[in-house]
Amino acid sequence: MLTGCNCEFQASKGSDPRVATCRGKLQSKRCKLNQEINKELRLRAGAENLFKATTNKKLKDTVALELSFVNSNLQLLKEQLSELNSSVEIYQSEGLDYVIPMIPLGLKETKEVNFMEPFSDFILEHYSEPSHIYEDAIADITDTRQAAKTPTRDTQGVSLLFRYYNLLYYVERRFFPPDRSLGVYFEWYDSLTGVPSCQRTVAFEKACILFNLAAIYTQIGARQDRSSEKGLDAAVDNFLRAAGVFRHIFDTFTNAPSMDLKPQVLEVLVALMLAQARECLFEKLLLQVENLPPGRDCSQNHRDLSGEATQLALEYREIHQIIHSNDAHTYLPECWAGLVPLKSEYYK
Repeated sequence: MLTGCNCEFQASKGSDPRVATCRGKLQSKRCKLNQEINKELRLRAGAENLFKATTNKKLKDTVALELSFVNSNLQLLKEQLSELNSSVEIYQSEGLDYVIPMIPLGLKETKEVNFMEPFSDFILEHYSEPSHIYEDAIADITDTRQAAKTPTRDTQGVSLLFRYYNLLYYVERRFFPPDRSLGVYFEWYDSLTGVPSCQRTVAFEKACILFNLAAIYTQIGARQDRSSEKGLDAAVDNFLRAAGVFRHIFDTFTNAPSMDLKPQVLEVLVALMLAQARECLFEKLLLQVENLPPGRDCSQNHRDLSGEATQLALEYREIHQIIHSNDAHTYLPECWAGLVPLKSEYYK
C-alpha cells in the first residue's frame, strides 16, 4: 500500500508574476532572457549538426554565416544577463545610498512539471491501487512546485521552498526507484549563464530549490536597514543562512550540470556570504561606537574596529583571488569583479 505520505497540504502561494515590483520586473526579464538564450542554443545545435552532415560547399558557407550570427546573438544575450545580475542596487534597502551595496543573487528559473500522469500510472502499476484516490495529493504536489517557481522575497517564500523541498523527500522515496525512469524531467536555467539543464533525478531538483532558497536569503539580507542594529542583525542572520545552504549544496550535490551549482562557484558564494555577514557585524560595531556617550574612552573600540576592518579586507582579497584562480570569473557578473576588490581596498 501507498503509506507514509499522509502529510496535510496547505494552500501554496508564490508571488504574482504580474505584480510590477522592481525585483519582479528583474526576474521577468531574466525569464525572457533565459528563453531567448535557450532558443539560440537550439538554433546553434541544429546549425552545427547540419554543418557537420553536409558536403555541399555552398550550404556549408551559408550555415557558417548563420552560426556566426547565432554566436553573436548568444554573446549579446549573455552580456544582458550578466548586466541583469549586476543590478545589485534594486535589492538594497531604500534610503541607504551612502553605503556600499551587498551582493544578492537572482533566482533560477524553471519549466513547469505536471506529476499527475506519471505518478498515477506508477501508483496503479507499482502499488496496485486506484490512482484517483491520490489525485488531490498529486495535484497539491504539482501546485506546490508551481508556487515555488515564484516565491515571495520574505519568510513566507522561505517557508514555501522548505515545504516543497520536504515534499521531495517523500516523492523521491515513493515515486523515483533507482531501477526505472518515470519520464519526469526537471529543467532549470543557470542563474549566471541562462543555459538550461535537464535531469531526471530528484537530487537535481532539490539542489535547484536549495539554490533559490539561498538566493532568497541573500535578497532578504541585502534589503535590511543597515542604519539600525536590528536591521544589521537580520542581515547577518540571512547571509549566514545563505552561506549554510550553499555549503550544503557544495557538500552533498555532485556532477552538477549547470555552472551555478559547480563547486568552484559555490565556493565563491559561501565565502562571499560569510564576508558580507562579517561586514554587517563590522557596521553594527561602528554604529555602537558612534552612539557612545561623549567623553568616553573609545580606544579599545577603535582597536576592535581596526582589527575587524583588516580581517574584512583580507577576506575580500581572498575571495577575489579565489574567483580568479579558477574559471568562476568567466561566469560571475562583472559587477562582482569590481565590487569585491573595491571592498577589499575600502576596508584596508
